[in-house]
Amino acid sequence: MGLLFGGMNAQKIQPHGPVFFKYNIVRMPELEIEFATGVAAPVTPAGELVGGVLPAGRYAELTFLGRYDKLIDANAALIGWVREQGVQFDMREMADGDHFAARVEIYLNSPAEEPDSDKWETIVSFKLKD
Repeated sequence: MGLLFGGMNAQKIQPHGPVFFKYNIVRMPELEIEFATGVAAPVTPAGELVGGVLPAGRYAELTFLGRYDKLIDANAALIGWVREQGVQFDMREMADGDHFAARVEIYLNSPAEEPDSDKWETIVSFKLKD
């Protein structure tokens, strides 16, 4: 996160909206994750920063209240619910793990803003196949 915001500050890019993690490849316990935040207008980042857009489409999501170390349970609950509904994630199973079109955790507040961990709000969201 320090690299993200340090790079944005150096390039005079203003964050707009909450911070989120985008899980690109999941092969537990290994993860390929992007740390991100929205911006108000399109930018051309340089250096280690990259730009992108979350894909449009249908998503399954839930809002979780509580400590970050419990997010694995929230993810498991949403994964179970999606499977019960008979729909599929927009992902490809590959040798190095599951490649997701968009699997994100959006952090609506932070410990700096809300000291009570029971009030931390996180949206867990998976893009579904169209």
